Amino acid sequence: MATIGVVGLGTMGLGIAQVFAAAGFTTITTDAHAPARDTARARMADALAARVTAGKLSEADRDATLSNLRAVETLSGFAPCDLVIEAIVERADAKQALFAQLETIVSATTILATNTSSIPVATIASTAQNPDRILALHFFNPPTAMKLVELAPHAGTSATALATARTLTEAAGKTVIQCPDRPGFIVNRCARPYYGEALALLEEGIPAAHIDAAMQAAGYRLGPFALIDLIGADINLAATLGLNAAMGNHPRYHAFAALRDQVAAGHLGRKSGQGFLFPAKTDPAPDPAIALRIEATLVNEAAWLLTEGGTSAQGIDTAMKLGLNFPRGPFEALSQHGKSAILATLAALESAAPPHLKTRYLPAPALEAL
Repeated sequence: MATIGVVGLGTMGLGIAQVFAAAGFTTITTDAHAPARDTARARMADALAARVTAGKLSEADRDATLSNLRAVETLSGFAPCDLVIEAIVERADAKQALFAQLETIVSATTILATNTSSIPVATIASTAQNPDRILALHFFNPPTAMKLVELAPHAGTSATALATARTLTEAAGKTVIQCPDRPGFIVNRCARPYYGEALALLEEGIPAAHIDAAMQAAGYRLGPFALIDLIGADINLAATLGLNAAMGNHPRYHAFAALRDQVAAGHLGRKSGQGFLFPAKTDPAPDPAIALRIEATLVNEAAWLLTEGGTSAQGIDTAMKLGLNFPRGPFEALSQHGKSAILATLAALESAAPPHLKTRYLPAPALEAL
C-alpha cells in the first residue's frame, strides 16, 4: 500500500493520521512542536482505547492501527511518502515554506495536499516547483468520525494527482467530493445562509427559539442558533468575516450585528456558558415560513456555487448532508419546495431587503436555468 505522511499533530492532524493508519497505510507523522510529536502515539492509543472499551474496535485492530503509525523528528523521514497532507497553522506562507522543504525530500510523483479550509489552493501552489502535484484534501472535524473530504484542485493540478488523491482517500473509507478552489469550498460556503438568514430574521425581531424550532420541525438536527452555540459564536463570526472578505463583501455574507455583539460580550455559546439559546430550553410552535425562507437562501447559495463551475448539484447535496448532518441537500430542498416557490420567496425578500442587504437575494443564474 501507499505510504501517507501527515505534518501537524494537533487534533486535526492526529485524526487524519489515525484515519489512514486504521485503513492499513503506513503513516509517517511529525510536528515542529516536540511535545505534540512525542505524545502522538499515546494520544492515538487513548482514542483507540475508548473505542475498544465501547466495543467498537477489536484489540487486534487497535494494535494494527498503532503499528502503522511512525513519528519522525525531521521532514527527511517523509522521503518514502506517496501523499503528504499538511495540517499546520492556517497561514499561506507557512504552508508554502513547508511544501518547499518537502519538494526537496519527496519523489517527483508525491502528492502534496493541504487541509486548508480558508486559503486558496492556487496561492499555496504559486511558489511550488511542481504546482501540478498540489491540491486540497479538506477533512472535517473529527476526521475519524466525519465521512466527508472535500477535494479541491487548483487550475494547474494534474489529473493524475487528482485521481490518486481521490483513490487513496476513498481507500481510507472517506466520501470524496470534488469542489472548485473557491472561498469556503462547498460546505463552509453553502452553510453561511443557514446562520446568516437566521440572523437576518433575528434582526427583524423573530426570537431565536422560534427560528430554531422551525428548522428542527423541518428535519434539521440542530437549529442555526443551537449550532452557533455549539461551534462558538467567535468561530462562526471568523468564518463569516473570512468569506465576506474573500467574496468582495457581498451582502450574502453579511456579518450581522447580533453575531458581532455576542462575540464582543463573550457570549460564545457552550464553551462560555451562555449563547443565543444555551442554556435555555424552549419549545415554541414552529413556523413553516421560516424554514422555507432559510432553505430558499441555502438553495440560492448552492446555485451560485454551481454557476461558478467545478462541482455538481449532487456533489453539493452530498457534501452538505455529510458535512453538516443536514436532512437534505439544497437541491433536494429545491425539488421539495419547487422552483417557483423558491424564486418567489427570494423575490419577496429582495423587495423588502433593507439597504445593507440589497442584492443579497438575487437568484443565481444556475437557479433560474434549472
